[in-house]
Amino acid sequence: MKMARLLVIAGSDSSGGAGIQADIKTAQAFGVYAQTAITAVTVQNTLGVTGAHIVPVDVVRDQIIACLSDIGADAIKTGMLGSAAMTQMVADTLAEHAPGIPLVVDPVMVAKGGSSLLDGDAVTVLKKKLLPMAALVTPNLPEAEALTGILPVSEHRLRNAAMVFKLLGCNAVLFKGGHGEGPVVRDTLWFGGEFTDFEVPRQATPHTHGTGCSLATAIACGLAQGRGMPDAVASAHAYVQAAIRTAPGLGSGHGPLGHTPLSG
Repeated sequence: MKMARLLVIAGSDSSGGAGIQADIKTAQAFGVYAQTAITAVTVQNTLGVTGAHIVPVDVVRDQIIACLSDIGADAIKTGMLGSAAMTQMVADTLAEHAPGIPLVVDPVMVAKGGSSLLDGDAVTVLKKKLLPMAALVTPNLPEAEALTGILPVSEHRLRNAAMVFKLLGCNAVLFKGGHGEGPVVRDTLWFGGEFTDFEVPRQATPHTHGTGCSLATAIACGLAQGRGMPDAVASAHAYVQAAIRTAPGLGSGHGPLGHTPLSG
């Protein structure tokens, strides 16, 4: 049986906790072969992002085509894109070279420490070009608000935000609730016109660096392996919760996860 293949288009995290590094670790845990097209080299650690170098757009395009034209992919995930030109290129390149391959879009807009990772023009291109191509979009609460104008912190607002995403051309959205308040973290999947909640007790830990990257990549791994959307999300959600529990406790700020295989 052929190994499932994943292409990740995202930025590099020098501390290894998020971005491309977290994506590769997550894919390895799921037994999926990961390829990468690196969009940016960031200077960061658990305390925050202090610099970023955007890779030239044509170089990123060549990386994508090199991967797809040889090994190929069963799923694709995008993370940090950084600019309008990069976002437009990714949309155009995937439309040409990856039609029909499931795409998970993690709309990375703000780093854990608060640094902006996507400018206003890029957000516009993201909404118009990339989101309509996605099999799934995975915004956290601030990202959902930035994309729809609605902070989905109640059932009514959640439904309204889902309808805005539908108008943007999205068929499935996972609203990540980690930025919410209270003792329970609730992620909500809107798929097939239905809402499914994934609830867990909030873990009292600062070691959550890379949760968004890892979750989106874990879902993409499930899709690459042929799982249905709800099953892929459920498996990814369980994986990230286990990764938070097994975090190695490194760094003085938001430390990395424990990217170990999910038992069972």
